[in-house]
Amino acid sequence: MPNPDPIRTDFARQAIACEFLGSPFTSRVCRLLGERLNGTSRFGARVLGWEGRPDSDALPLRVAGGFHALKRKGEAALAAVYPPEEADDEALWAALEAAIAAHDGFLHGFLDSAPQTNEVARSNAILGAALHVAQRTGLPLAIREIGSSAGLNLGFDAYGYELQGAHWGDAASPVRIEAKWEGALPPLDATLVVASRAGCDLNPLDPSDEADRERMLSYIWPDQTARLARIEAALDAAARSGRTVEKADAAAWVERAFGSAGKTGEARVLMHTIVWQYLPKPVKARIEAAMEKAAASATRDAPVAWIGVEADAKDAASASVRLRLWPDGTDEELGRADFHGRWTRWG
Repeated sequence: MPNPDPIRTDFARQAIACEFLGSPFTSRVCRLLGERLNGTSRFGARVLGWEGRPDSDALPLRVAGGFHALKRKGEAALAAVYPPEEADDEALWAALEAAIAAHDGFLHGFLDSAPQTNEVARSNAILGAALHVAQRTGLPLAIREIGSSAGLNLGFDAYGYELQGAHWGDAASPVRIEAKWEGALPPLDATLVVASRAGCDLNPLDPSDEADRERMLSYIWPDQTARLARIEAALDAAARSGRTVEKADAAAWVERAFGSAGKTGEARVLMHTIVWQYLPKPVKARIEAAMEKAAASATRDAPVAWIGVEADAKDAASASVRLRLWPDGTDEELGRADFHGRWTRWG
């Protein structure tokens, strides 16, 4: 019979999702913890008695991130069974148990923050949507991002892209985004100029700070070495850029950023990737109201766009790439994207 425990059920769900997204190792970690974790430690008791929704709180990924953080710190028991090493389920579980016993306080505290992967490969979907905005408006873009974390996706236009036969961007960039593009491709020949960029986050991370970098990298699944290398390169690029992400509530920040008339000769763009599902309903309502107000005053010379790469009810296995543009008043799904940016299907 299915396990009625919502915590253990969510670990099983996340195990399936990790397998689907190309991390069999993290899938095993989630499955074993869901099956075997007990409440004898402070960490275990907090996980099994989680106050909140384990799915929307990304509880299994908080837990997996804590163990990966310990491994990256050199915890010997985990280093012996984590990639590139190989171990069977019994050896892996024994190492996880040993880590809980030795680092109960650390793992308990690691649960406080939600995962912030700042998955830079999602920039391929942002790029495609931004190219549509650039072509349709003919204007430079003023990019404003909520849920920016360390601001990696704010620098999307500086990266080099290999899009299954198509190329875009700086071929010499150390940040290489490889994604499979299918369907009616975005206008790769459109002139894309980013006039300004800014972002906010409730818990902004500093790409030049070693502790912040390590926390972000702990959420990248340990058997995905190419993904780890790409995000490390993006962290380096963000640190060199000197960009900072403002610590702010998303709704208040959008109200401020879009509350007055836009600059003539620029298209203001709100963007976010895999953020909307984590926002409380009142925050979403305020953002929608702020954007409706901005849309009402949009003109051809000062248009407003809203790009979202977000989960929806249409397909649980992919995110919707959605573009709203004013004053045209269009609202369309440009395509569907893999949650980790491995592919985007346009049209």
